[in-house]
Amino acid sequence: MLITITGAKCVGIDAVPVSVEVKIDRGVGIHLVGLADAAVKESLLRTVTALQSMGFHIPGKKIVINLAPADLHKSGSGYDLPIALGIIAASEQRNLLALSKYLIMGELGLDGSVRPVPGALPFAEMAIAKGLAGCILPTRSALEAVEYRQSAIFGVDTLSDVLRILEEREDNSRLLIWNKPAYHEALEAAGRDTAGDYPDFADIIGQEGAKRGAEIAVSGGHNLILVGSPGSGKSTLAKAMAGILPPMTLEESIVTSKIYSISGVPRSGYGLMKKRPFRAPHYSASLPAIIGGGNGNSVMPGEISLAHGGVLFLDEFAQIPKSVVEALRGPLEDRKVAVSRLRTKTEYPCSFMLVAASNPCPCGYYGEGDRCTCTVGRRMSYLSRLSGPIMDRLDLHVWMSPVDTGRLVRRVKGESSAEVAKRVLAARKIQEYRFRDEGISVNAEMDSRMLERFCPLDDNCNSMMEKLICARGLSARAFTRILKVARTIADLDAVVSAPAGEEPVPGPLRPEHLAEAATYRFLDRRNFGEL
Repeated sequence: MLITITGAKCVGIDAVPVSVEVKIDRGVGIHLVGLADAAVKESLLRTVTALQSMGFHIPGKKIVINLAPADLHKSGSGYDLPIALGIIAASEQRNLLALSKYLIMGELGLDGSVRPVPGALPFAEMAIAKGLAGCILPTRSALEAVEYRQSAIFGVDTLSDVLRILEEREDNSRLLIWNKPAYHEALEAAGRDTAGDYPDFADIIGQEGAKRGAEIAVSGGHNLILVGSPGSGKSTLAKAMAGILPPMTLEESIVTSKIYSISGVPRSGYGLMKKRPFRAPHYSASLPAIIGGGNGNSVMPGEISLAHGGVLFLDEFAQIPKSVVEALRGPLEDRKVAVSRLRTKTEYPCSFMLVAASNPCPCGYYGEGDRCTCTVGRRMSYLSRLSGPIMDRLDLHVWMSPVDTGRLVRRVKGESSAEVAKRVLAARKIQEYRFRDEGISVNAEMDSRMLERFCPLDDNCNSMMEKLICARGLSARAFTRILKVARTIADLDAVVSAPAGEEPVPGPLRPEHLAEAATYRFLDRRNFGEL
C-alpha cells in the first residue's frame, strides 16, 4: 500500500513541497531514499523507537520511504512525523482519513512527543497556496503562524494528537493553535512586554550632534558610522537607536518573520514580529555568520538577513576582518544577498541599516589633546582599513567627542527617545507617501532616477555641490549619498515646522540642507591625517 504525506523544505524564504512516500511490500529492511542528509537518515531509528513506545508494531517487511523530488537535498529532523504517519497508515494500523489534507512537519521524541522545527511561516504560506486544509505542526512552531487564519493551523504536542486530527472521529478544534493554552499565555506575555531594554536618548548626556546624526539616519534608513574615543558613548547611542525605530510595515514584518522562522533563531512573542530587529554580532564573527552560508541546499541566513528591516550594529568596525567588511558592499547596495554553492544559489533579503562604530586610531584617543600616542602613519593605516567603497556606502560619518565634564557631572539631559521617535515616524510617513508607487519606503533606497525626480537642485545648490565635490574629492556615490541625506534633513525640517494638527509638507532641497549633509562626510577626505 502506497501512502503519500505532504511535507516541505525551505529554499530561501519560501517553502517548496516535499512528498513523503511510504510503501510496504514483501522483503526485509527499512530503506530511505531521496537525497537525505545524516539528520534525516537518523530519523529512522528515532521514529521506529517512538512508534514502538506508543504501542505500534513495525511490519517485518520491506519499508521503502521516498522523499520526492529526489534531486532536492533534504535536511533537518522535520520529516520524523510524516515518516511515522506513513508507516502507521501503510501498515493499516490506523485509518487516517485526512492524511492528504494537511501539510505535516515535526520532530519526534523517543516517547512520541513532538518537538518544534524551523520554517513554520513558509510552511503555512505554502499550504494556503496549494489549497490544503491546513498545517499540523508542533505547538511552538505553530505559534509563529497564528496570523494565517485563512487556514487551519493545528499545534500538537504528541503523536497521539496528530492521530486524533487525522482520524476525524471527534471534534479537534481544541487543537487549533488559537484555542491552545500556549497561545493565550503568549498573548498575556505580549501584553506585559516592555518597550525594550535599550537606553533612552535622554540618558545619553551631551553628544547632541551625534544624536542629531542618529535621528537623521533612522528617519531616512541611512547607514551610519560613529567614530570616537573609548567611553564617548558610541555603543550606547547605537543601542538607543533601537528605541526610535518606527513600527514595521506588514510586508516588512512578514519577510523578517519568515527569515527568523527559517533560521530557527529563538525569539519572544508569537505570530509575526512586531519590533524591528537589532543585531549586534561580535567583531570576530566569520564571513558565513555575517553573510550567510551552509552546505548544498541548506544555506542559512546570516546576520545581515536577520537584521532585515532593522539595524545591524558592528562595533570595532576597523578590527573586523577585511574580507567580511568588503563582503558587505554588495548587500548594502542591492538590499539582498545571494549565496552560491556548486549546485545551488540561494537569495535572502537584507534591507538593513548599518550602524558601525570605530576608534579613530589604534590607541583610541586621537582628538583628546595629548592623550593620543599614535603617529600620523599609524593613524592613517588604522582608518585606511576601511576602504573607499565601504566609506562611500556609509551615508553619515559622525564624530563623537568626550562629553564636557560639567554636563556629565550635572547630568544635563536632553530629549527622550519617545519625543525623537515621533519626529522619525512623521518623516517616515512623508517618505511612505512619496514612494507609494516606487516600491521602496525610505530615502536611502532611492536610485538615480528617483534622485532626479525627488531631489532637484536649483542654481545655488548646484554651485555649492560643485565646490564640495572639488574641495573634498567626493565620488559619484558619495554625491548621491549627500543628496539622499539632504532629502531626509528637509523632511525633518518639514516635520518640525508643520503647524500643530497639520500634515507636514516637505519642500525642495535648500543649500543649508546640503551643507549639513556634507558635514557628515568627513571620512571622505583623501588624507586621513587631516582628521
